[in-house]
Amino acid sequence: MTERMRRINESVRQVLAEALLELKDPRIGLVTVTGVTTTPDLRHATVYVSVLGSTRKRNASLQGLTAAHGVLQSRLARELRMKRTPQLTFEYDPSVERGVRMTHLIDELAPDDE
Repeated sequence: MTERMRRINESVRQVLAEALLELKDPRIGLVTVTGVTTTPDLRHATVYVSVLGSTRKRNASLQGLTAAHGVLQSRLARELRMKRTPQLTFEYDPSVERGVRMTHLIDELAPDDE
């Protein structure tokens, strides 16, 4: 990944993270934007999110984000000066959940050092 694409991905992530706080959709729970991958032609961006809660809450949050993609895209267009505003798709990022699970497994196997 080039430095330019890394900066674009980080800028998109920051704008979306701020915009999510202002969304009023009750389906969207505690959502964290963990990463963004934008195609080199800037036409599409995959937004990876982590959702706190059950599988039902995760699915509801993803539906709410998909419904709000137009609002989020217009916010991107307004705040970032880009040749094109990428079309957003949202995907669940299981890495945080996997990390917590691994930490619990390590804690179970490791003896207390106290």
